[in-house]
Amino acid sequence: MRLSERAKSISGAVPIIPVPFDLKEAVDESALQRLIDFSVECRVNAVCLPAYGSEFYKLSEKERVRVVEIAAERAVGRIQVVAQCNHGSSRIARNLAKANLQAGADLISIAIPRQFPLSDEDLLRYLAPVLNAASAPCLVQDFNPGGPTLSVAFLTRLLAECPNFTYLKLEEPLSAPKIAAIIKATQGRVKILTGWGGLYLLELIPAGICGLMPGLALSDLLNRIFFLAKEGNVDKAFYFFEKVAPMLFFSLQNMELYHHCEKSLLVARGVLSNARCRHAAYQPDGYTSQHLEVLTQRTLLTLEEAGLSNSVHCT
Repeated sequence: MRLSERAKSISGAVPIIPVPFDLKEAVDESALQRLIDFSVECRVNAVCLPAYGSEFYKLSEKERVRVVEIAAERAVGRIQVVAQCNHGSSRIARNLAKANLQAGADLISIAIPRQFPLSDEDLLRYLAPVLNAASAPCLVQDFNPGGPTLSVAFLTRLLAECPNFTYLKLEEPLSAPKIAAIIKATQGRVKILTGWGGLYLLELIPAGICGLMPGLALSDLLNRIFFLAKEGNVDKAFYFFEKVAPMLFFSLQNMELYHHCEKSLLVARGVLSNARCRHAAYQPDGYTSQHLEVLTQRTLLTLEEAGLSNSVHCT
């Protein structure tokens, strides 16, 4: 069977799996397996790692492939695995993509390197070797808070040169017109997911997004919200979204704060035993910890109201 035949369409929530660490800051493989089990219980059809939300930039290249291997082995037959292959070098990113497919990943994802400005020609020279070397559907992530993201014209050209370019993840605000334009220009061949924790979820559903890539801790509720809105039950979707929006806003102030909040909520839900991040990591002050505890308790009540709090049976 060709690798490309493993992947099925993804929709709804595709959570980012955080990488858990033990006391010595080594990857906790058994805890990572529990996170995959929890993802299955959340009834999502795919997960993604190691991404920004996985602290990928603190992992060695060997560790990046290993966490994909662990996830794929645990997920096989139950849920799809999107393997992130981020690297500033196109050559190394291509090698990571090949290694991750060999490790069992179903789809490949790569983030645009935004450490410094690159022209469209430079970006095409970077992306094409990675996407064309992957015998699987590919997702391109563009997170560029300091400037513009990929244009509709560039994305159309990328699709023409890389037929397995299937998904695009955008993180920017006020992107509904651009999303609609991309879908039209690519005739729906490029499907779009929103990132940034799902913060822009409800405003982008009418524009045609196929899903979102949030953190794992709220993925079951955000998945529910997505499909409620898609099915026309907008009032109920807003009802639950409004209750968890404070947690999303708070955690997304800072990437390292996000890691802490995400793992802390997974601890509160009984999925992780600790919220440890690999250093350098954000150490919350007393005020931050106190407010996070308030938000966590309110979130747990919302999950209970949605009938989701008792769906966790990871041990």
